[in-house]
Amino acid sequence: MAILIRQIEAKDNPRIAEIIKSVMISFDCVGEGYSIEDAEVNNMFDAYANAKSKYYVISLNDKIEGGAGIGPLLGGEDTTCELKKMYFTPELRGRGIGKKILTMLLADAKDLGYSDVYLETVERMETANHLYKSFGFQKLCSHEGCTGHSGCDSYYKLHLE
Repeated sequence: MAILIRQIEAKDNPRIAEIIKSVMISFDCVGEGYSIEDAEVNNMFDAYANAKSKYYVISLNDKIEGGAGIGPLLGGEDTTCELKKMYFTPELRGRGIGKKILTMLLADAKDLGYSDVYLETVERMETANHLYKSFGFQKLCSHEGCTGHSGCDSYYKLHLE
């Protein structure tokens, strides 16, 4: 089993879009108010090709099976980034990759000058919620910024030390 984590390349756009859409569908997160409708889903490379963002893809035996990134929180404070589009296929889950990629992204957030990391999710993604809490993310009462993700029901924030 060979697992590789690397920054996204333009050639990865179709596969990572496929993963995002299939995971969102599997959790019944479809339609307006969910990230499956975000314009960036079909062109993740360009969406994260700026100095304040990072997006990684994760491959298992030479096939991309997941991805995760950070970028500015739209409508939020300049010092807050958003953990975005962290989705894994069932083949990748349960291998400790969530912890590894989240550790990398939190370090990247600090390096990029962010002091806080915000995220939105749904309560039914129980494993993801558990992961965020294990890293010290604090649950918020309402959303921050202007993500357009009105379908989300769970909001978290972590202050970086």
